[in-house]
Amino acid sequence: MKERDYNEFAESELEKLILIQDKFKVEYKVDSFENWFYDDDLDILRLYNNDEDEIFFKYIPIGTFSITKETWMWSWFNNYLNEKNKAKTLKIKKFGIENDYKKLYEGTFTSDKFDGWEFLAISFKLLNGIGAYNIQMENLNYYLLLTEIISNNNNPEVKMLKQKKIECESHGLRRPAYVCQHLNLEIPVGFEESFETYYGMELDDEDNFQAWCSDCEKIRIKYDGWNEESEKFADIKLVCENCYFEIKKLNSI
Repeated sequence: MKERDYNEFAESELEKLILIQDKFKVEYKVDSFENWFYDDDLDILRLYNNDEDEIFFKYIPIGTFSITKETWMWSWFNNYLNEKNKAKTLKIKKFGIENDYKKLYEGTFTSDKFDGWEFLAISFKLLNGIGAYNIQMENLNYYLLLTEIISNNNNPEVKMLKQKKIECESHGLRRPAYVCQHLNLEIPVGFEESFETYYGMELDDEDNFQAWCSDCEKIRIKYDGWNEESEKFADIKLVCENCYFEIKKLNSI
């Protein structure tokens, strides 16, 4: 009985979403963009063809469908997703428990790609949104509920997203940072930086996260600043922003 109730409910919500999605795609010309990029720290989706032809949305990650395993996983259950607002999908889980809709409260289960759009439609009803987007990767479909459009007019979050990124093995695409060879995540060696920083801060175009240890600071002072000798001792290396602040936390003694 409940399965039939769920199917009727899901199909009804999907029909509503299709009408809304059609209007959304026309209004924002979503299908005209060939490229996508999402920042899981900022919860921002960028659709673009080039820097002049682009659009930005805030999103809530709803879940993923594994093409190889043919399984669905809700974002609240997925420990590999970094988005903080994935906790909002717990409202869907609560709704599923209250109505005994098993697909809405089990974290992961055998599924198909069509389920994902039904889940987006239900998310649209429960969490509110302006549209939906399905990121199709080689082995994974990622379903996003778009909640608002972001202006690119000097928006600090957009500026942060568009800054140069590097690929970190541990954290994925992140802004670059620079530390001396002695800074590490094992033994505290002191922490000096070119200016006071905090995680997620906006940087001017000419600024970078830069830090060095206490011994490097002594050498820097000895040689009256950064020069060939002090830089040779520091032997600066490239890390990502997340690594930088993990290093800062350990070494700020």
